Amino acid sequence: MTLRNDEAAHAYVGAFVDELSRAGVRHVCLAPGSRSAPLALMIASHEQLRSWMHIDERSAGFFALGLARALNEPVALVCTSGTAAANFLPAVVEAHSANVPLIVLTADRPPEMRDTGAAQTIDQNRLFGAHSKWFVDVALPEATADMLRYVRTLAVRATAQSAAVPAGPVHLNFPFREPLVPVPHAASRDVDDGKLRAFSGRKGNQPWVRVSDSALRADPAVVERLAAQIQAAQRPLIVCGPQPDVSLAGPLAMLSLAARAPLLADPLSQVRWGGHDRTTVIDRYDAILRDDETRASLAPDLIIRVAGVPTSKSLMQYLSRHSDAPLVVINSSRWPDPTLLADEMVHADPRLLAEDLLGLISAHTDEDRNTDEWLERWRAINSAAGSALAAYSASLDEPFEGQALADVVASLPEGATLFVSSSMPVRDLDAFGAGDTRDIRIMSNRGANGIDGVVSTALGAAAGARSEGGGPIVLVIGDLALYHDMNGLLAARLHALSMTIVLLNNDGGGIFSFLPQADHPAHFEKLFGTPHGLDFSHVGLLYGARFSRAGDSGTLRQLIAEGIDGGGLHMIEVRTDRARNVELHRDAWKRVAAAVRGI
Repeated sequence: MTLRNDEAAHAYVGAFVDELSRAGVRHVCLAPGSRSAPLALMIASHEQLRSWMHIDERSAGFFALGLARALNEPVALVCTSGTAAANFLPAVVEAHSANVPLIVLTADRPPEMRDTGAAQTIDQNRLFGAHSKWFVDVALPEATADMLRYVRTLAVRATAQSAAVPAGPVHLNFPFREPLVPVPHAASRDVDDGKLRAFSGRKGNQPWVRVSDSALRADPAVVERLAAQIQAAQRPLIVCGPQPDVSLAGPLAMLSLAARAPLLADPLSQVRWGGHDRTTVIDRYDAILRDDETRASLAPDLIIRVAGVPTSKSLMQYLSRHSDAPLVVINSSRWPDPTLLADEMVHADPRLLAEDLLGLISAHTDEDRNTDEWLERWRAINSAAGSALAAYSASLDEPFEGQALADVVASLPEGATLFVSSSMPVRDLDAFGAGDTRDIRIMSNRGANGIDGVVSTALGAAAGARSEGGGPIVLVIGDLALYHDMNGLLAARLHALSMTIVLLNNDGGGIFSFLPQADHPAHFEKLFGTPHGLDFSHVGLLYGARFSRAGDSGTLRQLIAEGIDGGGLHMIEVRTDRARNVELHRDAWKRVAAAVRGI
């Protein structure tokens, strides 16, 4: 049986889309275009797939990224041919760097039209380079049993590959010949290869191929060796960097308690907040370790670093300063050691390894250990630093970005998600965000650490939270990051999403004022400060957001509560001065240093 191109596309793309759903994909983000019509139409008509339409491909890519982050499952992403696909690159880079599963489906011209000057045609083969885990230039649609088995298997492989450790983006490039609107052929449902019905798929809505992946567990000999190291240490330290698994907190906290090891919890670790045991959790290390005297006095003799690279620069400098202490890095698959000081790299699931170590470690197996004194000193210093920061912020009668992050995180209700922009907001959260027993989730695009796509990613996370019945989401973002992704705000209106945005507006790139570039005033503002003079109230008006300004902590907290309770899109602007912001931060560090010295 020979089918026309549009009939073959209906069977072929229909089988692929059907198999995506059977393999576990539930959400697809689409951008408009003609060449992608076979994919778009078959996806939109599939009852088990939720379509999220976006006008801008760049925003679509980051929205899919946020959705996949929130759900911890693969999300598909579709666009037409040409530069549309190139606009996915920033989101693909972040997904690859942060281990977020994406299935990128780009439409393309057929082979005979490539490199001929055809409109909207570029070389899309391996377009994302090393940032894609897997690439396939998909075969042209055919409605034979062999090709339908091929395309069903392809859908399962792509889904499994994107989710397999380390998770990340895969890229399938689909060439289509005209006509591009797929139409069914009446006889296609009866085609059978004699054993398996390739058109309709397996019975019971089962995937064409069942793929099973198991979490990576450390060899028992490795566990025993690490347990012996921890038990022999007098001053063990555990550092947990960014990671998404909320189930890690409990076992890791119990391990640190058994080892009497301070647990330095990055704000993105999902360990700083939560109902797990908090005896060992240290959340003021960023401020503490800025003081040279204190940093030198807190010398560990064993460092266990878990998950990603910590956000705090002062913490990383501290670890480098004490490079004589053995450093063991635990991560599922990556090599997160920019210091190049690791003595051992353990590729294992951190939660499983923590549970295995906990089974071997007792806090009192060696009477000669002085770990209680070590842990209690860290706790005392942490408490003193927290009190100093709180007292300093309370003494101010002007907006302070550090306190703004403390206010935001303190305002979140149980079950909420906080999305923090890269650059200053995530650093201020690290320094000023006090942990507690609330179950809240903290997210950020810290894979590649860019400031682009932040709004879209946060709205994608909001969409994921809503689909799972989750709590509200609050975004803290700087003015330049908001400017970079203002297009992303349209998704809130298109998809009726709720989000409260706290905009820290210092009229430029605030982080550069902390860097050596600030010592060159002749060119600083033009090249780094980059003031823009934008009035963001007009942005709120354009995208239907309720806009307000907060000049103090009380007002900010009240407006956040109103935004969360009221639903819809809310934007709260906090105006600060870049130069003054640097002064306030440095004054805060001096207060902390004075409070912790000698403890």
